[in-house]
Amino acid sequence: MNLIKKSGVRKERGLFVIEGIRMFVEIPKDRIVKIYASESFAYDNKEMLCDYRYEIVADNVFKMMSDTKTPQGILAVVKMLEYDIEDLFKKDKVPMLVVLENIQDPGNLGTIIRTAEGAGATGIIMSDKTVDIYNPKTIRSTMGSLFRMPFVYSEDVVAAIHSLKQQNIKVFAAHLEGRNYYYEEDMKVPMAVLIGNEGNGLTEELSKEADVRIKIPMEGKLESLNAAVSTAVILYEAMRQRHIQP
Repeated sequence: MNLIKKSGVRKERGLFVIEGIRMFVEIPKDRIVKIYASESFAYDNKEMLCDYRYEIVADNVFKMMSDTKTPQGILAVVKMLEYDIEDLFKKDKVPMLVVLENIQDPGNLGTIIRTAEGAGATGIIMSDKTVDIYNPKTIRSTMGSLFRMPFVYSEDVVAAIHSLKQQNIKVFAAHLEGRNYYYEEDMKVPMAVLIGNEGNGLTEELSKEADVRIKIPMEGKLESLNAAVSTAVILYEAMRQRHIQP
């Protein structure tokens, strides 16, 4: 199925594929275009499927359609989500944004999206060279957060940062040359944190746009952490600070 394998086809058609029970139950019903169920799954899960229209395919055919080694038997074609920059701000929450530059690993991106939801982030901005959010591995890694965490891709991340600053968003850059440790900064303010590519970190062009460069303390011989882990450490510190009673 080209929608699973080819990003270009997904973008052209505005559709993507969801597999597995856990992700299937997370899909907003108004975004479902088509549902396929294997014969054995349909037979064993009649109650779960009773509210849906779906097509049954032979188990061996479903296995060929699937992107996973052990298919669960349920697959849906879904309309892509649509957000703009305003959707990253919530009226009842102080902004906490994540800006991703050129993240390449689908699993990392999915974990960051899931972590962002867990830590109370309000939205995610991604450079156009960041891996496709609708990559099947990314989707699985989000564990459903894909449908609850607003996101946008930006062709000009520097311009996006300038726009955030005009809205009084303080911009932190996770950087090896950070001025302070991340926990020494006030993260109760409206904020965005810049996270760079897994191998190269942030580009200098984007790093210099930050108001403050922050670092994570390291012992041993490590220089840095995985991009998803770094995001989690910083966002959960922001969450901790925001939950402290004044």
